[in-house]
Amino acid sequence: MNTDIENLFKDKVIGHPAGLFVIFFTEMWERFSFYGMKILLVLFLTAPFLSDNPGWEWSRENALALIGTYSSLLYLTPIVGGWLADKYTGYKWAVIIGCFIMMLGHAAMVFETTWSLYLGLALLVIGTGFFKPNMTSMISEMYKGKESKKDGAYTIYYMGVNAGAFFGMMLCGYLAENIGWSYGFGLAGIFMLGGLIQFWLAKDLFGSIGEKPSKVHEVELPQNINEDSPKEHDTSVTTEKLNPFTMVDKVLILLSSIGGLLYLFNDPMSKIGNINMLDFKIGSLDGSNVTILVALVLFLFLIISRILRYSPIVRDKILAVSIFGIFTVFFFAAFEQSLGSMTLFARDYTDRLLEGSSATIFKVIDAILTVVPLAIITWVLYLLFKKTFAKIPSSNVVLALTFVFLWFVVGYKLVNEFSKDATEVGASWFGILNSFFIITLAPLFSKWWESKYNPSVAMKYGIGLILLGLGFGVLVFGTMGIPQGAKTASVSMIFLILAYLLHTMGELCISPVGLSYLSKLVPGRMIGFMFGIWYLAIAIGQKAAGTMGGMIDKISEEYSLSTFFLIFALVPAGVGVISMLLNPVLKKLMHGVK
Repeated sequence: MNTDIENLFKDKVIGHPAGLFVIFFTEMWERFSFYGMKILLVLFLTAPFLSDNPGWEWSRENALALIGTYSSLLYLTPIVGGWLADKYTGYKWAVIIGCFIMMLGHAAMVFETTWSLYLGLALLVIGTGFFKPNMTSMISEMYKGKESKKDGAYTIYYMGVNAGAFFGMMLCGYLAENIGWSYGFGLAGIFMLGGLIQFWLAKDLFGSIGEKPSKVHEVELPQNINEDSPKEHDTSVTTEKLNPFTMVDKVLILLSSIGGLLYLFNDPMSKIGNINMLDFKIGSLDGSNVTILVALVLFLFLIISRILRYSPIVRDKILAVSIFGIFTVFFFAAFEQSLGSMTLFARDYTDRLLEGSSATIFKVIDAILTVVPLAIITWVLYLLFKKTFAKIPSSNVVLALTFVFLWFVVGYKLVNEFSKDATEVGASWFGILNSFFIITLAPLFSKWWESKYNPSVAMKYGIGLILLGLGFGVLVFGTMGIPQGAKTASVSMIFLILAYLLHTMGELCISPVGLSYLSKLVPGRMIGFMFGIWYLAIAIGQKAAGTMGGMIDKISEEYSLSTFFLIFALVPAGVGVISMLLNPVLKKLMHGVK
């Protein structure tokens, strides 16, 4: 294994092994296809049937119920996919399997039929389960013994994530809204196929890294500060032996999982297909609510009972992680409105028509936003060619062809835009703002975290949640003039742009921080279990986002659109204040972890 790592580090691109950039481009194409499709989904499902670009004319509630379940499952299947890769396939083949299944999912979406939509979403959920956890696992394995370079590697990797999301939402959205939905879904599938072939042809570059695990297991070096101290290490080992999963634990896991999955599937099925698997009532609660509440109570009992069995220090740290997990649910329930209710707001309530000098300025800015990042990534591609063409020529050729096609689509978009006097900004265009602001602001936040003014984790969560609430506060102010129950309006684009800016700043305070502190607070042998719990917290937030976003029509008709956004302004901000107030308590529970 060490020999393979050393071989990888012989051919460097920008100070990192060339193999990292094979992963970079694979992740970029996967995120391109994933976000390109996801931002189209709510627009396609709710678009009027009788229009120039007909959709399915679903209600917003039904569309967001399906999207909430889909988004939630995307964070649950990686728990299984990571386990399968560890046990059977290895990371490398799990990535290839995941890419192939996702490519089939995107292909199914092109047909725009009911069966192909559900099949496509199911395949994307399964494929993501194989793909999502194992790309980062490959990077971790590549940098064993070279931990000092790992932070830089993950920074490059996440640039690939955001570059893919940026171009996917921009180009898939443009083709779908201006030519037809199938073109947007199809473009996502084409680049997913390119990413699959490129990675498969380059797999030999990694040697045995990421291969199917052998029966002889290497001993992991300590990976977090809990294992730096022999005393702490020994305590956690003893605790681990004294706290195996009991039969009661396993039953609780099974029952809470069944209850949660029943709720996830029943919600869209009962609304869209009128198929109610939980057709009963207990008092004023319907079967769906009863099921999810029982599942939640069982799960909380499981977590609390397990926490109480650990030694005091480990117990305190896991309790701190659990509290941050609750904050994470609230964060994602509001933040994920970006690809749901906020995209609908962009389409139906935002003035997107630009004329004269405003149109010209937008075209120039949009062209710069498109061409400059693509030129930089193409230059990185050239550097990769120089280092690896002799070793993986076929992979490089496929990668080059995908970039030629990408430049062609970009050129088509820019020529069409500049040929028109007036410009109607696509509703999907606003989705790129999150990726753009992450790329531009991440270095500033990184400098902040490295300075002497670096806040504690509870304060970071508080700041992030308050910024998220402020973003919705901007939308509250912008929508105050919209009449009760209005289905359309012409609010200035500036409100939506400012909201995305504040939301991204909030995300930069929370998303990178949560997993980092989890790895520091939890003993090494519990990392896998707690990562699963963390993904579960995000999954709950994703479903909550769909459910709450689906109330947009009901709240707008009974009160107003500004009231709908006011809920998302007050709740995260309130939770953020609670996080700040709990700062002394959480610091004590963390026992000096910074």
